[in-house]
Amino acid sequence: MFIPNDLLSRITIDSNVMLGKPTICGLRITVEQILKSLSNGISQSEILEEYPELDEKDFQAVFAYVAILVEEEQVFPVVMNPIYKK
Repeated sequence: MFIPNDLLSRITIDSNVMLGKPTICGLRITVEQILKSLSNGISQSEILEEYPELDEKDFQAVFAYVAILVEEEQVFPVVMNPIYKK
């Protein structure tokens, strides 16, 4: 998946800002805050009203960042030792 660098440059991680969580560049708004708001039914336009310093590209950056995380995720099956099975 190709994601333009200018989009990803909108997400920054700084251990001195918001406990090192990924944030929108130059702001104290985390990727987590945006995702939780959206998952709770708050629309992008409502978030933009609440945080006018954001713009549409910031949402694209959040989705691109999370897509990269999910893309790189690896899932391994857990096999229980028969001794511990009930």
